[in-house]
Amino acid sequence: MKLKNIISKGLMGVMVVALAQSCKKGTLDNIKPTGSPTTANFWKTADDAQAAANGLYEKQSNSEDLYGRGFFWFINASDDMVVGRTSADRENIKNFICTGNESSIYAPWQLHFIVMKRANDVINNVPNINMDAATKNFILGQAYFIHAVMHLEIADLYGSNKQGAPLQNRANPLAFPAQLPSVKDNYAYIEADLKKAASLLPYFDKLAAADKGRAHKTAAYAYLAKTYLHAKDYANAEKYADSVILSGKHALLSNYADVFKIANNYGSEYIWSVASNLNGQSILPGAMLENKGWGLYNGFGYYQPTKELVDEFEAGDKRLPATILQKGNSFQYFGQTYTYPIGGKSNSLTGYQFNKYMEPFSYAGGIHVSPNGDEPSTDLNVPLLRYAEILLIKAEAQIMQGKNGDAALNQVRVRAGLPPITNATMANLKHERRVELAGEWSDRNFDLVRWGDAQAIYAKPLHGSDGSVVWKARNFDPARDNVWPIPPKDIQISQGQLKQNAGW
Repeated sequence: MKLKNIISKGLMGVMVVALAQSCKKGTLDNIKPTGSPTTANFWKTADDAQAAANGLYEKQSNSEDLYGRGFFWFINASDDMVVGRTSADRENIKNFICTGNESSIYAPWQLHFIVMKRANDVINNVPNINMDAATKNFILGQAYFIHAVMHLEIADLYGSNKQGAPLQNRANPLAFPAQLPSVKDNYAYIEADLKKAASLLPYFDKLAAADKGRAHKTAAYAYLAKTYLHAKDYANAEKYADSVILSGKHALLSNYADVFKIANNYGSEYIWSVASNLNGQSILPGAMLENKGWGLYNGFGYYQPTKELVDEFEAGDKRLPATILQKGNSFQYFGQTYTYPIGGKSNSLTGYQFNKYMEPFSYAGGIHVSPNGDEPSTDLNVPLLRYAEILLIKAEAQIMQGKNGDAALNQVRVRAGLPPITNATMANLKHERRVELAGEWSDRNFDLVRWGDAQAIYAKPLHGSDGSVVWKARNFDPARDNVWPIPPKDIQISQGQLKQNAGW
């Protein structure tokens, strides 16, 4: 029984984490330590520790507001896609005129802190439980890792060199989460947590079958590489990318399209993903499906690719048909072969649809998709960080140090059916990241922000397949828009302890 089948056995009814939202309470105010009636009877046995470890994953896999679609609205702000359906709040996010009180901002913000709270409870309490040492280390390693991943996402979204992102005091969980002086301090904290996690976690191939989907050693190394890249510590980004590469535990699949197949949920390219099944977890595949799914399934019709993204692919790039459905393409849908769009009709604003997550919908009888179209999860694990990105992190880190990044970058290109290039530049690297990771959680918007490219790119309109403008040019002010607004309701609750990001 894999992780996706046991998360419901976590802390529901055990950990007391208030989710109530009212005019008097906000996210950070509600993140209290486990209630005393519970702690009097909990944190005593190995079973308690395991229940707490299970609870680390419950919000990540069972909430559409984290890795379902809510968190994806920040990625949707890029030039790769448009909202797809009328939704004022989501359109405001894409246009950088949001307030921070939108549910699509507040819900992911809230869930990140809830998960970090759970991780800190494990870190603070499990060491005192008398239990098998190896199991204890594994549980603690998971807690350090999960906290670091949640913290990194918050740091990237809300932290800057002028003002860091909020962080709960692990040593004093009663204290209100405080902003660190700079995002550099957030990154340093994350790096320390990931190193601790790596020291405690086993390699993925040492996990029991039932534990697939839990944190493992090379996942910690991979997020270390990503954290150091974001912190612009390129030497360490290269070092920890090599820790993944030289471990020998991962490799590119020979066929790019196979990365996004259920059979390869835990294949050689897997590093970290949302463990999903047709009974719950990530609804991103259904959110990207044609609105109403041509009458066969309740797709949501969000996140529609732009002509700018399609045109970025080189001629002969095998990643294009695996990534994008465009007019005239054949595809399998509920056991039959169709031509996109089915019946010549589509409500796609751009005339395109992402194809990466369509495999679960290809089977007759819908055997790999949720019977509840209002919660369109599938048996496909949605990748969060995979081996190809590690190769590109290494290449970028090398180029930024004045080294040659060709070897790592060309592994990705050659797999796509493209010729290798010589003396790759940052322009080459930016291109490869865009086409390799399009429609994934790698966050194209944050890439543009950290490269300093967002303002110029967002000043241009976005187009559909017929060349018409589907999204007007946007005004992006790096002094403000490099980070997102902290939810004002939590600033109010903090009574001055939290400060809004500049300009919001």
